[in-house]
Amino acid sequence: MQSIVMTAIGTADVLKFQDSREPEIIHPTDIKVRLVAAGVNPIDTKVRSNGLFYDNCLPAILGCDGAGEVVATGSAVSRFNIGDKVWFCHGGLGREQGNYAQYNVLDERCASLMPESYSFIEAAASPLVLITAWGALFDRGGLQAGQTVLIHAGAGGVGHVAIQLAKLKGARVITTVSSEQKRDFVKHLGADETVIYNQHNFVDEVNKLTNGKGADLVFDTVSPDVFKESISATAHFGRLVTLLDPSDVNLAEARMRNLLIGFELMLTPMLRNLPEARDKHIAILKQCATFANKGLLKPYISQVLPLKEATKAHELIEQRHTSGKIVLTM
Repeated sequence: MQSIVMTAIGTADVLKFQDSREPEIIHPTDIKVRLVAAGVNPIDTKVRSNGLFYDNCLPAILGCDGAGEVVATGSAVSRFNIGDKVWFCHGGLGREQGNYAQYNVLDERCASLMPESYSFIEAAASPLVLITAWGALFDRGGLQAGQTVLIHAGAGGVGHVAIQLAKLKGARVITTVSSEQKRDFVKHLGADETVIYNQHNFVDEVNKLTNGKGADLVFDTVSPDVFKESISATAHFGRLVTLLDPSDVNLAEARMRNLLIGFELMLTPMLRNLPEARDKHIAILKQCATFANKGLLKPYISQVLPLKEATKAHELIEQRHTSGKIVLTM
């Protein structure tokens, strides 16, 4: 099968377009999927540049997000039939094959039926960012209707679906963006207020917009520096959730504010082999599919590239100027 293989740790040119052995069903609960599209996420570029999560796994096929059609099932599969259209976040970290390929095999518990309203491209773009945003906003952040949430980088992959999910919950959304064009984009998604962070101090602006209170929940998707600054934009007794490791940040002000600090790493169930947590992820995808089929939740695809141009996709993500998601097609 055609695939993109990570041949070494390094820049995007370590990704090679080549033939690989087609995966086959091994376990009774496995399904084999003919992939139509694969989402490209920042984690893919970080794994490529920093190394896989497991030793001695090179060469490796990257790509956590995939969407395609079930073409074969193991003898004990009960959730899917041949011909079903599925989406999932599975593989691509070194232990299991990723989705930059024409086929993948995975346990049926790791996949879910695609939204009927989504194309394969939209479905492939969505699982990782939806699960991440849901976990940060609701599971870690406890967001409730009527509360104010500050979502950093609202035009990004996670940010743009987080805005939509927060609005579905009935929250007031403030988001940071880098340009007027991105401001218009996030306003279209439903953001109530925006701050162009390279023109205004977001802490001052958020406190101004909340009459000095701060946001009930702040969701940091950017950096430890943004996390540190966000403490002063979070309401007393509020919550601050991050995707990153702010280990060197002084938390004295966070302690004074009695903040709940949360971490969201949606890869944990895959990395630690936690089946029940994976089931929670599938439940999230099913709920998001319900929203999608009602026309309430939709990913924005900034670029669609053929599989052989995975190198270009990685380079675009590392430039940090894209909105929404980039998807590879097979």
